[in-house]
Amino acid sequence: MVITGCIFTILKEGNLSGGMDYRLPITVTHSHKLDLYCLHKIIRGRVVLVYQDFRIRGGISVRFSSKNLVALVVLTVILAGASVANAKTQIDFWFSLGGQLGETVQQLVTDFNNSQDEFEVVAFFRGAYAESMTAAIAAYRAGNAPHILQVYEVGTQTMLLSGAIYPVYQLMEEQGIEIDWDDFVSAVYAYYTHKGDLYSLPFNSSSPIFFYNRDIFEAAGLDPDRPPQTWQEVEEYSRQIIESGAARYGFTTGWPAWVQLETMHAWHGLPFASQGNGFDGLDVELLINGEFGMKHMSALARWQEEGIFHYGGRGDSANWIFMNEDAAMMPHSSALIGSMKQSGLNWDAAMLPHWGEPYPMTNTIIGGATLWVLKGHSEEEYRGVAEFLNFVAQPEQQAWWHKQTGYVPITNSAAAILEAEGHFEKEPYQRIAIDQLNYSDPTPDTKGLRLGNFVEIRNVVEEEMENIFAGNKSVEDGLNDAVKRANQLLEEFAEMYQ
Repeated sequence: MVITGCIFTILKEGNLSGGMDYRLPITVTHSHKLDLYCLHKIIRGRVVLVYQDFRIRGGISVRFSSKNLVALVVLTVILAGASVANAKTQIDFWFSLGGQLGETVQQLVTDFNNSQDEFEVVAFFRGAYAESMTAAIAAYRAGNAPHILQVYEVGTQTMLLSGAIYPVYQLMEEQGIEIDWDDFVSAVYAYYTHKGDLYSLPFNSSSPIFFYNRDIFEAAGLDPDRPPQTWQEVEEYSRQIIESGAARYGFTTGWPAWVQLETMHAWHGLPFASQGNGFDGLDVELLINGEFGMKHMSALARWQEEGIFHYGGRGDSANWIFMNEDAAMMPHSSALIGSMKQSGLNWDAAMLPHWGEPYPMTNTIIGGATLWVLKGHSEEEYRGVAEFLNFVAQPEQQAWWHKQTGYVPITNSAAAILEAEGHFEKEPYQRIAIDQLNYSDPTPDTKGLRLGNFVEIRNVVEEEMENIFAGNKSVEDGLNDAVKRANQLLEEFAEMYQ
């Protein structure tokens, strides 16, 4: 980075003796954007940054404590010599994982940065997936996009049609980096391919699994080594748990639409939507008001009314019901494993329940997110992006990532490493999501969902699920309304891109 000029303007907000803060709008002219995170690292302990803004672009505020006004001099020197202090090419990575998962992301980035001396990946938490994706597309249009963006699976169609992406397969080819794409878990790889090529790098891929509380099972007289395998058994176990007083409810659920409708359709070999679940065209309609959707939602609605099942809200809002031991069982993302290890509960996990005949047992679909590369950067920066993605894709890194988080390793080689280490013998629950994703070869009905306006569609589906659970609508009316409203969103999306 070459700094060609620095302008400092001090705006007085208080007096020095009173210990008030001063704000310094900074104008920096340079060949690359200067990142506030880098300044924070350089002068840590003397400068407190305003984190709402991440870049110096003609007047971003940096807050200095009055007792450390000497930092002004330090900052001046640093900026004047920034070409030395910030010699590495910076790669901006926006992510959306918080808590323990976010800490693991930062560790992954640190490990890459320490592995070489040419590039510095800087990871920024940018809020929830929907917020981050919207902000990144806006930043791209303004000519200020991050290099790498983590986007959840429901944003795939939007990203593909955004015009903002640099396909991963193309990036790797042009940078001369060879990756064995055949080594990727088929269900994961298939989801992020377009016309046979991989457009983004699978990162934190998950699948729902079935968590349960071993202590509650024992208190209810159930065998904790034999979790329910069918939804009929879930009902039986739940009744016994409630009647014994071992827990208030039998089960709850995380991520209601993803687990109970999107995944359940795939798990039973059935389409969630037409046109190969959206992969084959934009003229798509939802199919969740068919025979299977009616059957499964009718059971959930009846169980909700009887107190067997307790709806806890959208996303992971139901976690507290399970963590508080008010419910004995909870289908939820395998990514919860990392938090479960720290929970102090005597827990275990199993494959998702299945309804049995006449439905086949096929593979589950992925959730989680992937890494997209955005256009608008230099060749040198893209070389760093490619090196980082190659680092992330290595089997050793994937094995480590899996151990820390519960997300599935995206390559078969990583799974083989874990197997050879005896990892799955020690923690067999960490293999469940892998086994489910690989249970059968993905079909057009089971390789995932690629729908436009998917964020809004999922909200619509969950709103109608809530109407059903609250008794405001019948199962038939709720699902029909969900389909009608979702189809309108699909039509609007198709009109934008056809």
